Amino acid sequence: MKKIFIALLALVVTLTLPAQVLAADAWAVAAEALGVLAAYQSTLREMLALGNNANAQMEVRKQDREKNGVDKNPRDVALVDSIMTRLVDGGRYELRANSLPFVWSVNDSEKFNAACFPMNYISVNRGLVRGLNGDENQIAAVLAHEMTHGIEQHSAKSYAQAVAQQLGAMVVGMNVDGKNGVDIDWNKFAGMVDYSIAKNISVPVEYAADEGGFYLMTNAGFNPGGGAAAMNRLGYYVRYETRDFLEFDAHDTPSDQTFSDHPDTENREAKLLEMMSAYGGGHVKVVKEGRAYKVFVDGIELFYSLNTDDDPTSAAVNAYYFAGGLSKAFHDYDDVAAWNFRRGATNQTDFLTDDFAYREVRALSTMYNLGDKVQAAVTMAYRDEAPVTRQKIRDDDKERAKFWAKIKSDADNAKAKAAAQMRVNADAYNDYGQGELALKQIERALAAKNQDNFAECLSIRGRAKAICGDYDGALADTNAAVEQDPKNLYNFLNRADVRHMRGELDLALADVDRALAVDEKNPIAYKLQGDIFDEQGKTDAAEAAYRKCYELSKNPRIIPLTYLDKIDAKTADKIRKADEKAKEEKKSDDNA
Repeated sequence: MKKIFIALLALVVTLTLPAQVLAADAWAVAAEALGVLAAYQSTLREMLALGNNANAQMEVRKQDREKNGVDKNPRDVALVDSIMTRLVDGGRYELRANSLPFVWSVNDSEKFNAACFPMNYISVNRGLVRGLNGDENQIAAVLAHEMTHGIEQHSAKSYAQAVAQQLGAMVVGMNVDGKNGVDIDWNKFAGMVDYSIAKNISVPVEYAADEGGFYLMTNAGFNPGGGAAAMNRLGYYVRYETRDFLEFDAHDTPSDQTFSDHPDTENREAKLLEMMSAYGGGHVKVVKEGRAYKVFVDGIELFYSLNTDDDPTSAAVNAYYFAGGLSKAFHDYDDVAAWNFRRGATNQTDFLTDDFAYREVRALSTMYNLGDKVQAAVTMAYRDEAPVTRQKIRDDDKERAKFWAKIKSDADNAKAKAAAQMRVNADAYNDYGQGELALKQIERALAAKNQDNFAECLSIRGRAKAICGDYDGALADTNAAVEQDPKNLYNFLNRADVRHMRGELDLALADVDRALAVDEKNPIAYKLQGDIFDEQGKTDAAEAAYRKCYELSKNPRIIPLTYLDKIDAKTADKIRKADEKAKEEKKSDDNA
C-alpha cells in the first residue's frame, strides 16, 4: 500500500569484457585492484535493493508474460508449476533477509533456456520443457540450479560486475509502486540479464549453482541422477538439435572456455555424477564404455544400459536414474533391512518404497529382473562398509543443515530496516492479490526479532488470509492488530479490506472512517471507500470518495474510468487512447 522508489540500472553494451571473468565472491577484490570498487559496490547495492522489492518482481513477471507470451500448452505450465512447488516447499534452503520468495512463469519462447532474475523471478522457456522431453527430474535439476543462483544472489553480483567493467551503464529512475505503474524497460532489462549472466557468471559460480541445485532437488524428493541426466540431454541438444548457433556457445573440447563462461556440459555432467555417488557414500558408480552405461555397487555390475531406438539419450538417463535411486537409498538408510527387500506380485524381488525418487530404479529392476542381484550387492555393501563412510554421510548432512541454519538465523536477526522491508513486501503481495506469497513473506517478517511493527504484520497477515479464503482467521488477525495498535490507520484499512471481502460492507466503511480519523489525507482510505460505495450503488458518494482520492494521490490509474470521466474527462480520454494503442502494439507483436 505504500510507495517505494528505486533505481534500476540498465546496461548498454559498448565495450568488450576482459578475457578472464572472475567469480562473484572474488570480484570485489579485483574491482578494488582495477579502481572500480565504488562502481561495483554502488551497483550491487542497487541491484540487491531491486531484488528485494516485490513490486519489481511482479512487474518483471508481468512484462515477461506480455513480451514473450505465455506457454499455450497447459501441460507444460502444470508440469513446471508442480516441479517448482515441490522445490520451493520441499527443498532444503533458506532465503536471506533481503531476498524474496520465488515466483515463476512459463513463457512461449522456443529457446532451450531458463533464467533467474535478481528478484527471484524465474522465467522458464517452453523450449526448455520440450527440450528436456518433459522429464520431471531433469527439469527439477535445471530449476533448482536457477533457484540457487537466486538464493546466492549471483545475478545481482553479475550485473554489478558488468557495470564496474564500464559497459556504458545508465541509471533509470523507476517508480515501483504497483498501483501507480512501474517504469521498467523490459527490453533493456532482459538484455542486461542475457549479457551479464553470459559474461559475468563465472565457471566456479556455475559449478556452485550445480551443487546447490543438486542438494535442493534431491532434498525435495527428486532423483539424484537428474542433474547429470539434464547435462547429458543438454549436451546432445547443443550438438545435434539446435539450429540457432547463438543459442549456446558449445565448446569443442572440455578445456576450451573461449566462447562461453559456462563450463562444458561434459565437465558438469561428470561433477554431478561425482556428487550423486558421494551422496550415497561412494557405493554407486556409473561407468561409460563406448555407447553403453554400466551401474556398479562397490564394483559389482548391476545394470547395463543402451540407447533405445527412439531416444539417443536413454542409455545415460536410465543409468543415472537407476544409480540415483540406489544412491539415495544408501544415503537415507543405515542398514539393508530398511530397503525392505521382498517378493512382489510377479514373484520377483522388489525393494524400497513408492517414493518418486525410487520410481525408475524399481521399474528398471522389474523390467530386467534385477531384484536378486540388487539385494545381494546391497547386502554385501552394508556388510563391508567402513564406519567412517556412514559417519561422513551424516557429517555432510549436518554441515549443510548448519549452513542453512546460519542463513535463517541471520535473517531472523536482520536489522530493523531489513525486517521492515519484509513487511512492506508482504503488503505489496497483498495488493497484487498474491495471498500465498504474502503469507510466506509476512511469516518471515513476524519471525524477525527486530521487527518494528508486529501489529501491522498481523493486519497484513489477516488480509493475506482473507485473499486465500480464510475469512475467520483473517478477522482474528486484524482484530488483534487493531487492539494492539489503534493509532496505525493501516490496521483499520486492512481490517476494512477483510470485512469488504467478507461482505460486511457497513462494518468495512466504519473501519475506513476510523482510518480517516487517524489521517484524513490518506488516498488509500478514500479509494477503498469509493469501491464500497460503488458496490452499494451509491454513485454520488463513490464519486466524492474517488474525487478525494484523485486529489490526494494525483494518480488517475487507480480511479475507475467511469468515475474519472466525471472527475477529469481529459485525462480519462488520454488513458483510453494509450490503452488502445498498447493493445494494437501487442496485437501487432503477436502477429509478427
